[in-house]
Amino acid sequence: MTLAPDFLEHLRDLGLLAQVSNEDALAEHLASGSRTVYCGFDPTADSLHVGNLVPLLALRRFQMQGHRPILLVGGATGMIGDPGGRTDERELKPAAIVLSFVEKIRTQASRFLDFDCGDNSAILVDNAEWTQELGVIDYLRDIGKYFSVNTMVQKESVRRRLEDDALGISYTEFSYMILQAYDFVMLNRRFDCSIQMGGSDQWGNIISGMDLIRRMEGKQAYAITYPLITKADGTKFGKSVGDAVWLDATKTSPFSFYQFWRNCADEDVIRFLKIFTFLDQNELDRLQNAHDQDPGMRTAHIFLAGEVTELVHGQEGAEAALRITDALFSNSLDQLSASDLDQLALDGLPSTNIEAEKVGILEVLVDSGLAVTPRGEVTLGQAKKLIKSNAVAVNGSKVTSDDMCLSKDNALHGRFHLVQKGKKQHHLVVMK
Repeated sequence: MTLAPDFLEHLRDLGLLAQVSNEDALAEHLASGSRTVYCGFDPTADSLHVGNLVPLLALRRFQMQGHRPILLVGGATGMIGDPGGRTDERELKPAAIVLSFVEKIRTQASRFLDFDCGDNSAILVDNAEWTQELGVIDYLRDIGKYFSVNTMVQKESVRRRLEDDALGISYTEFSYMILQAYDFVMLNRRFDCSIQMGGSDQWGNIISGMDLIRRMEGKQAYAITYPLITKADGTKFGKSVGDAVWLDATKTSPFSFYQFWRNCADEDVIRFLKIFTFLDQNELDRLQNAHDQDPGMRTAHIFLAGEVTELVHGQEGAEAALRITDALFSNSLDQLSASDLDQLALDGLPSTNIEAEKVGILEVLVDSGLAVTPRGEVTLGQAKKLIKSNAVAVNGSKVTSDDMCLSKDNALHGRFHLVQKGKKQHHLVVMK
């Protein structure tokens, strides 16, 4: 595999380069042989989210250039939590919970890298392997002695917390950068790993690792950070902002995942195509031209949504997402499969679970909120008025009687009822 002499510049063109240590030397280091690069993922939840795609796909780009990627899952550091990007102390989860997160993320992340391609096969490690056996005296004597507290408190993630008199920072989180630096040392020893990659908020932690390698191993190491990806409104991807889009299909369905990308802002779509897909420049230029000529056609958005959904959920997931989207647009939801409707029940449409053998249509209209008056009140009278005005349909058929009931016997696939108000409002009733 040919090593690209301008790989760093390529990353910069894609918007994937924020900071680089000793750029000229690193460029030569990358161009002169196959190198090992790592990025860490702390198991703070049972799934990765779309923000994690940035480093995962960046690692894949390194592998495509002939380098060896290491994906480190922080079974140890995940017990502490990185203070970077936080304005509060992380909740410390029990060891068994963290271990379960590690296993789920290990499986999830491994889909994006090739673990069987010869010398540059990806490696997946858990830093608990070497940290669990590290005694506190050894930690303080053999590692801690290399760290100056004066320097540590100047790191942005620590300084920000120290400036908040009400919060401050615990010693637990303060020690995170030492453990991360030691990870870099261990990977350097075991796999000759010379490059660490992370988000721009990790810069201080990464250069601490570089310095520790120099002090303990007498070797040169390098740091690369990527920008923290934000949306056009300034908010960033991730689970900490309250609107997480997960890579786990049971937490965010392929349909909702597809919609997230398809509905991104016009200002974001080409930038996201560069970061989250592997399109060549000719294809990017084509989509840029199509977007510039007629943004309303959303050609670039549709292509982005399809590419990333297939990357994460496979061809079947991408096809299902497109099928559901087309059904919503054409108002033919009654033609969807049971698995499609399960996706909508998960997080695609407003839905209600019904335990009873049957339920009346009036009750459904009220409980679902569809029977809302112009004044914002939900009433039984409004439900009757909707039926009388021929404005309600269930599973594609107009409802003509107040006495109509929904049951498993007349449900789609024996479980689902799609209640429609007018042309665009839908509510999914799932019979349990």
